[in-house]
Amino acid sequence: MRAHQRKTPQSSASRSASQAYDWKKVAYLMHVSRALDDLEEQVLVPEKKVLYQFSARGHDLAQILLGLKLTNNNDAACGYYRSRPLLLAMGVDLADALGSSMARAGGYSDGRDIGVVFNYPNPGGPAALPMCGGVGAQYTPTAGWAQAVEYYSKVLKDTGYDDAMSVVLGGDGSVATNGFWAALTAATTQKLPMLFYIEDNGYGISVPSSFQTPGGDIAQNLSGFGGLHIITGDGSKPEESATLISDAIEHVRSRQGPCLLRLKVPRLQGHSFQDTQTYKTPEFVKNEWAKDPLPHLREYLVPDIMTGAEWDGLEEDARATVEKAREEAEARPVSDPKRVTRNVFHEQELQTRGGQWTKGYTPPESQETPQPEGQRINMVAAIRRTLDHELATNPRVLVFGEDVGPKGGVHAVTLGLQDKYGEERVFDTSLSEEGIIGRAVGMAMAGLMPVPEIQFRKYADPAAEQINDCGTMRWRTNNRFAAPMVVRIPGGFFKCGDPWHSQTNEVQFVHSPGWKVAVPSNAEDAVGLLRTSLRGNDPVIFFEHRAMLDAASARRPYPGDNFVLPFGKARTVAAGDDLTIITWGAMVERCQKAAEGRSVDVIDLRTLMPWDREAVLASVRRTHRCLVVHEDLGTAGFGAEIAAVVADEVFLDLDCPVARLTMPDIPSPHHPLLMEYALPSVEDIRAKIDFLVEF
Repeated sequence: MRAHQRKTPQSSASRSASQAYDWKKVAYLMHVSRALDDLEEQVLVPEKKVLYQFSARGHDLAQILLGLKLTNNNDAACGYYRSRPLLLAMGVDLADALGSSMARAGGYSDGRDIGVVFNYPNPGGPAALPMCGGVGAQYTPTAGWAQAVEYYSKVLKDTGYDDAMSVVLGGDGSVATNGFWAALTAATTQKLPMLFYIEDNGYGISVPSSFQTPGGDIAQNLSGFGGLHIITGDGSKPEESATLISDAIEHVRSRQGPCLLRLKVPRLQGHSFQDTQTYKTPEFVKNEWAKDPLPHLREYLVPDIMTGAEWDGLEEDARATVEKAREEAEARPVSDPKRVTRNVFHEQELQTRGGQWTKGYTPPESQETPQPEGQRINMVAAIRRTLDHELATNPRVLVFGEDVGPKGGVHAVTLGLQDKYGEERVFDTSLSEEGIIGRAVGMAMAGLMPVPEIQFRKYADPAAEQINDCGTMRWRTNNRFAAPMVVRIPGGFFKCGDPWHSQTNEVQFVHSPGWKVAVPSNAEDAVGLLRTSLRGNDPVIFFEHRAMLDAASARRPYPGDNFVLPFGKARTVAAGDDLTIITWGAMVERCQKAAEGRSVDVIDLRTLMPWDREAVLASVRRTHRCLVVHEDLGTAGFGAEIAAVVADEVFLDLDCPVARLTMPDIPSPHHPLLMEYALPSVEDIRAKIDFLVEF
């Protein structure tokens, strides 16, 4: 569709949009927003009670008009650091807003995050999804929420979602980010009920918008983008803003596809309180203030809709309300520092929003004892059968990624699942890992159980921001939001290696707070750990080693549809008295072979986050020797963590130094001869065993 470059609304449409608003409420919220900015800038920042402050002046009117249009309880919006007026329109508590700015107990994060990095669960009403500090990180999760809305409406037949939608707010600077383009691709190709609301104030901090998109007009540049309805106009004029926002909302709610609404707004203060705007000329600043929406709003309302006295009364009421909120916020203490380590993972109290558990899901009965069925199967068949069973028994499970549909995945793990469960539940995605994981985050927050696949470990790198933000969500919102999911990632060496498909680097995920990490070495463990993950309440990285997918040593009988394995419980695969070997993944097979004929404990960790410290330490106390073997690089690999813990906890029990055997600090070589030279071999491990035992 062509972009609508309307600068002046049509009179009939304007009257209709105008009548749809409670303009006294709009005026009151405008005064509240301005009073909050004044209080922070004139009092709280100088007193160092607020450390990060971002004024919303100039952006406030259109945001309030937008927020008042979010009327479906299943709507969701995700903004950025200048989006407080939207929250005011959605009903956020003022003491929470101010208390969060002051990093006091309670509020958005219990003092864990910057106050402008907001979230608003709003049970029973539309939610403000947790925003992130990274510019552009808000786009793909909002697309995921929109896709979840479609799933609830069309597949689960929940009529409460029939006209629900998602809204993402971004500045003109954010349109240059990967997240914006990934979300735009997803929304248009899938015809999602999503509104891209772009507040164009002409600058990304000090960089002009012309550096973000040619000519500085994203609406004009997207005018030929297929499947996208585009509206553009002036966000400082009340009547025009109301009309354009109403048009955009109606377009999305009527299921005509996504819409991009670009409104030009003035940024009347610096990017943040510390920004002096010396990069703007005095004439430019003067012209910006001439576009201030507050006097435009007064001119529009007085005297046609209210008297001047009523306008002044609303301002007085707003300032009194803000002052009362300040007193309440300042009375709140700083959160107890001892609580700051809580809520990294699910504990006892359920999060307010996100995850299937908040939607009434109860995990079926399960057991930790396998009930073997039939012949031994490889890991591919074991994972496929587990996904099959959970798809069949839990309608909230969705499997997606690149090539997982008709092709069945590049490793054949999802073969036949789309035929069985349909394209709504097992589907291919665009080639964007940020889009895959970001959408999964939005789906998870909406109460689904997404199972995204990243084809190879190295390909997870473009999704690093979304992975990090997902993992920290529970902690940084103090258990208000969580996004449980299972990210399946094949990786490691196979018949050959290379720098792009053979990386492991599991330690990166272990070092991302909030993620559990599973690294099964055989089919039975894969079933148990995957099922535990799919029925759980935390995000999980499920690592599928390529060399083990069809390895004979990894084959096991299917352990049953109710078999689960707890995280953090290692398995002893060989027993002995002279040495403890700690390993995981494909190295388990090699360590077992190397230990044949020797008295060695071989411990398969099975999960790296959490890892079974107690089993490792108990074994080392008994054998007095420790060797860690892993495929990843030696420097800063996870083996270094294990070695440090062993040295710290059982140093006096050791008869020799803790040893590690790993790959050298190089990418995986391609030729099999070079690859095997770099990998710890059975011979290398056996020689190391003998050296340590004789030490």
